[in-house]
Amino acid sequence: MSNLDQIAKLAGFSKATVSRVLNQSPHVSHETRTKILKIMQEMDYVPNRNAISLSKGQTLQIGIITSTINEIVLAFLDSFVEIAGQYSFQTIIYTSGEDKKKELQAFEDLKRKRVDALVIISCVNDTDLLSTYCKYGPIVSWQRMEHTDIHSVAMDQYEGYMLALQHLIQKGYTRIANAFGRPSSINTQSRQRAYEHIMSEHNLPILQHWNHSSIYNIRDGEQVVRDLLQRRDEFPEAILCANDYVAVGILCEARRQSLSVPEDLAIIGFDNTELAHTMGITTVQNPIMGQAQNAFFMLSPQLIGRQMELHSLEYSLIERTTT
Repeated sequence: MSNLDQIAKLAGFSKATVSRVLNQSPHVSHETRTKILKIMQEMDYVPNRNAISLSKGQTLQIGIITSTINEIVLAFLDSFVEIAGQYSFQTIIYTSGEDKKKELQAFEDLKRKRVDALVIISCVNDTDLLSTYCKYGPIVSWQRMEHTDIHSVAMDQYEGYMLALQHLIQKGYTRIANAFGRPSSINTQSRQRAYEHIMSEHNLPILQHWNHSSIYNIRDGEQVVRDLLQRRDEFPEAILCANDYVAVGILCEARRQSLSVPEDLAIIGFDNTELAHTMGITTVQNPIMGQAQNAFFMLSPQLIGRQMELHSLEYSLIERTTT
C-alpha cells in the first residue's frame, strides 16, 4: 500500500481527496484539509514534487531573470518568492551579468517546459526577440517594456519623480541636478521628462551639465559630488538620485567635503529602503512589494487557473533630514 493510500485510509477519505489537499485545491473543506494534513505530519509524509508536477502538467517552477542582484532587486525577489510559495511554486533565479546568450537560457527553459513562466527584472536582449517566447508560457516584467506582448507591472517613475521635484521647489530650491541610472531605460527617460517639464513650468534653469547618467551605487554617488565640486562656482542646491544607495554615496561624500546637508546640498533618494530610513534621507516610497505581488497575480490565470485582482499602487514622498 502506498503512502497516499495509507493516508487516505487513516483519514477516512478517498485518495482523490488527499491528492486535492496535496495540490492545494480550493475544493476541500477546512476541516477535511486540517485532518489530512495532521495525518501527513504524524506520518512524516513528504510529497514527491515530481509526481505532483506530472499530475498537474506543470513544473511548479517560475524563472526570474535579472542582470545582477542588488539590494533593490532583493526586495522584489523576496516578495515574489513569498507570494509564489503560497501557491506551491518554487523560483529559479537566472543572473545574466548582461550576457545576452546567458539570458536567453531562461527563455529556452520556458520553451522546453522546464519552467512554467518567466518574470523579467532586467534584460538586455531585444524585446522583439523575447516576445517570440510568449507562445511557450506567460512572461511578465518589472522592467518597463515597449513591447505590448510582454506585460509589465512597473509603475511610471514620471509620477514619483514629479513628487520629488515638487517637494524641492516648494522648499525653495531652484538649481536642481540629477543622478540618473541607465540612460537607455524607459524609467530614466521618464525621469528626464519629469525634470524638464516641471523646471520649465516654474521657469527654472535646465542645466544639462549638472545631470549625470549611469549612476547606480554608493561609489557612483561619491564620484558625482567630486565631479560637481570641480565647478564650485556653479554648484547645484539639490540633487535627485537614481536610488537610495546613490543618495547615501552623495550624502557621505558631501559631509567629507565639508558640505552641509541640506543647507549646501539637498538630497532626495528613490525607493525608501531601510538604508534611507537609517541615514535620514528624504526619498520616494516605491511600492516594490506590491509590484512583485502583482507580477504573480498577472501570471495567475495560466498558473493557477484564475485571475487575481491587482493591487492599486502609487508613489509617495517620505520627508527626512536631507531636505
